[in-house]
Amino acid sequence: MGGVAVTTEGFGLKGPRGWAFRGIGLDAEPGALIAVEGASGSGRTCLLLALTGRMKASEGTASVGAARLPRQLTAVRRMSAVANVAGVTDLDAALTVGEHLRERALLQHRFGDSLRGLLRPRTERANEARLRIDTALSAAGLDREALPKGSRTAVRDLERMEALRLSIALALIGRPRLLGVDDADLKLSDAERAEVWALLTSIAEAGTTVVAVCSEAPEGAVKVSTRSAPQGSVRKKEDADALAATGRA
Repeated sequence: MGGVAVTTEGFGLKGPRGWAFRGIGLDAEPGALIAVEGASGSGRTCLLLALTGRMKASEGTASVGAARLPRQLTAVRRMSAVANVAGVTDLDAALTVGEHLRERALLQHRFGDSLRGLLRPRTERANEARLRIDTALSAAGLDREALPKGSRTAVRDLERMEALRLSIALALIGRPRLLGVDDADLKLSDAERAEVWALLTSIAEAGTTVVAVCSEAPEGAVKVSTRSAPQGSVRKKEDADALAATGRA
């Protein structure tokens, strides 16, 4: 299956301390690269989580494929995945790259596959898991053999770009139709930012719709701005974390 179209009209979310975002209008085709642009604290992460069905909007409507928000949160969660979201998709620094990948493939098999898939022979399931992992790593541009200890490299020993690629690969194991990536350009050099956008563009061009939070959108992306945050909006990270507590990945 390919990516999904994403449209919103008057989309907004209100938290305990005010509006996280409000009045968002968006119209993106399947396989688009959507850049959620704005300053830190302007509601970018909340918008990302709302579009992927992990937070419930307070006003307006959105369509993700055939599913409508905010009514069909579960349907949107099933077709989407998120990466690099603090407090939601944190990597365990003590685990290795291989352990993270095997764990995600196992979870996908147990909770994401159909009943028919669960009943397949063990060898067939193992081959499917390896294929999912290899395909996700290739799409995320992460070469395990290039890491210091290969798959046995601990997350704590990864460079920032490597950790970002791993988080994206883990999200892609579920073969989502919509991929959300938070803080895509945070604390990266200009060269690294160009590398990230090239990666996300390639994922979108392969068919998956991508929503990426950033401080500055690249050329060619469908831009959504949260720069002009409404009065009384949520501006602190802990406020966003509190809102996200109701919808983990």
